[in-house]
Amino acid sequence: MAPEARAAPRATVAPERGALRLVALNRAAAALGLQPGLSLADARARHPALAVAPHAPEADARTLAGFADACERYTPLLALDPPDGLLLDIAGCAHLFGGERGLLRDLRGRVVATGFSARAAIAGTPAAAAAFARFSGRPASLVPEDADLAGVLAPLPLAALRSPPAVEAALARLGFARLGDLMDKPRAPLAARFGADVLARLDALTGAARPGLDHRLPPPRFSAEKALAEPIERSADVLGIARHLAGTLAAALERAGLGARRLDLALFRVDGAVTRLSVGTARPLRDPAIVQRLFAEKVAALGSLDPGFGFDLLRLSAPLAEPLAPHQDSFDAGQADAAALDALVDRLAARLGGGAVTVPRLEDAHCPEAACRLVPAQSARRAAPDRPDPPPPDLAGPARPPRLFDRPELVEAVAEVPDGPPVRFRWRRLLHQVAVAEGPERIAAPWWREPGLSPTRDYFRVETTAGRRLWLFRAGLFGTETAHPAWYVHGLFG
Repeated sequence: MAPEARAAPRATVAPERGALRLVALNRAAAALGLQPGLSLADARARHPALAVAPHAPEADARTLAGFADACERYTPLLALDPPDGLLLDIAGCAHLFGGERGLLRDLRGRVVATGFSARAAIAGTPAAAAAFARFSGRPASLVPEDADLAGVLAPLPLAALRSPPAVEAALARLGFARLGDLMDKPRAPLAARFGADVLARLDALTGAARPGLDHRLPPPRFSAEKALAEPIERSADVLGIARHLAGTLAAALERAGLGARRLDLALFRVDGAVTRLSVGTARPLRDPAIVQRLFAEKVAALGSLDPGFGFDLLRLSAPLAEPLAPHQDSFDAGQADAAALDALVDRLAARLGGGAVTVPRLEDAHCPEAACRLVPAQSARRAAPDRPDPPPPDLAGPARPPRLFDRPELVEAVAEVPDGPPVRFRWRRLLHQVAVAEGPERIAAPWWREPGLSPTRDYFRVETTAGRRLWLFRAGLFGTETAHPAWYVHGLFG
């Protein structure tokens, strides 16, 4: 937007109480005395040149999320303060940006560079910082750590309490105009008349109570980052720094006796955009060289990174870590093969995605279709828990074919009696004569399914006169479920 357009009075509008009303205003519109809640007709009557646009809360939420991504360069401990605010826990972080004043200056500069205006504040509590940013009237406020928080908050307007509109209006009718007016009054009568929420909000402002922040993302236990004096653009440089960060992370993981199962790499661009890369592992690891190879596969899968004007901050974190005990290499080829397979699975998953690399897992299920399912290879490669001993042979159940068709194939079969085994059948346009048949093995649908949706199956293991061994079943009980049961081949024994 051109500077002259930004200087013109502008507002967003939305229907409310039977009329279009102002929702948000720029500085020029607010300077004219317009306020949120005023009808558009009244606003236009006062200032015909007012430019308006529909209020789009979804777009506002996306914009706020974008700023939240960009502000993670200062701290991963960040919470949204809708509709237009962010709360950052900068404890232990400000020195990385030249102190608190330097952080404020850098943050506001980056926001203003995108075309938005911004007000920011640093204070001893999240509620106080939000109050100074929103209601002090200054573009930047810094409350010293040793300041009397109640005293510096006292001049702020009552709106800084951010109570529901009805409570704020009731307080205003009684003559309360500033926070200091409330702080001087006895607490019990305030709570009795306006509810405990008013006192809770006052305590959150002054620090008498410290409610926790609802962090936008879970703060990682293990994290390492590097700020760059000069932005980088090449993928090779990004991967080199990722390896350096992995080395820093490995030391912390080793002290905790852990290895990373998932690694996230956040690349912060100069223009505020953030690129996120994530890789998973089949087993816990902390080898920087392997971490670099996994992210190289991820970058190769993307084709290239979009650096914009360059990345000036990289952060590597391990949101998922599991125990990794020290071990001594052996001459066991099986151990080396397992490690090589894990490495291959990790590289394929990094390039293709974790859900694209699967392995079959056998399940203890009577229904043949449920006896095997595909699971992500990285989760399947974890150390499996001890399995119970297999059942004795006389309790193991009938043998199942090693080859099971994805879908049973319909056949034409003839049986001597309706519920007996087939004596011959036509399958794939060839007629087969049965020499030996064993069965039936009856498999019914699970009891929790609606009756009639899945007919009962009677399975037979048959051997033809030509020596072929097949697994056939009859679908539906003769006389009770169907008058004409159908026959299918479901698998082969050899």
